Amino acid sequence: MATRRMMMGLSMGGFFAAAAAIAGLLVWNTHVSAKEPLGRQLPNGQYVSMDKIDHSSYDSLLQKYVDKNGMVNYRAWQKNSADRKLLGQYLVQLSKASPSIKSSREGQLAFWINAYNATTLEGMLQEYPTSSIRNHTAKIAGYNIWKDLPLLVGGKPHSLEAIEHQILRKMSEPRIHFAIVCASVGCPRLLNQAYVPDRLEEQLAMNSRDFFSRPQNFRVDANGTMHVSAILDWFGEDFGATQQAQFTTLQQYLPENAQRVAVNPRAKVTFQEYDWSINEQKAARTTSAPAKAKAGSGKR
Repeated sequence: MATRRMMMGLSMGGFFAAAAAIAGLLVWNTHVSAKEPLGRQLPNGQYVSMDKIDHSSYDSLLQKYVDKNGMVNYRAWQKNSADRKLLGQYLVQLSKASPSIKSSREGQLAFWINAYNATTLEGMLQEYPTSSIRNHTAKIAGYNIWKDLPLLVGGKPHSLEAIEHQILRKMSEPRIHFAIVCASVGCPRLLNQAYVPDRLEEQLAMNSRDFFSRPQNFRVDANGTMHVSAILDWFGEDFGATQQAQFTTLQQYLPENAQRVAVNPRAKVTFQEYDWSINEQKAARTTSAPAKAKAGSGKR
């Protein structure tokens, strides 16, 4: 209220000067909140195809710290300096890939899915202990992990936001929404293995089926209403132009007893509340308060 009174008392020139100062402050705050890019800048001539990136070290870390439900032991990982360093070295490996060098579609998809998930893990390990990734996604000024923690790939920085929306979603493989994980309980499970080109189809199909097998993501009640993850509200258009088209695309991944109901054009759908609580293994949790957002209000 005091700020409002102050602004009302300014001359027009003073008003615009104050507005410019505030805008400049917001830009400055946003700028200084960005972190140094992950990975490494390499000399020209040292970049390789995405098909040649070795994901084995990342695979070993996932097997060690991620359980079958996709929950992460952040506490143990953070305390293990050797494994924290190993994740950093893997991110440097990812930096060696150049999008301008020809690679297979499977190699590109596996690369960018791993890049998204590994960058998210690194970002959360930097912030841990924390109860939710939403604690680190400032919308106006300050650090936003989705925008301000870039990974160098082929010498250029790529934010999580850019990897998801400007690269992966444009590759016409909607099942990426069941593979990339924003460190939250409401996300698909974080597969405890690296995605690799020669197993990519199997891995995407497996995690898609797993996603719809979990009641928090999909269930049909006694009245035939489908209760569906908010992910399908936010990104349903990637699966088809209409509800029927979307569930026709997804039909093979749904529980068998729901497949016929799902493709009925008159089927009723309600989107479930999204749980933004950190995807941390229960035994390692230090906080219990969930961080939830109404479906559709927290689209990443």
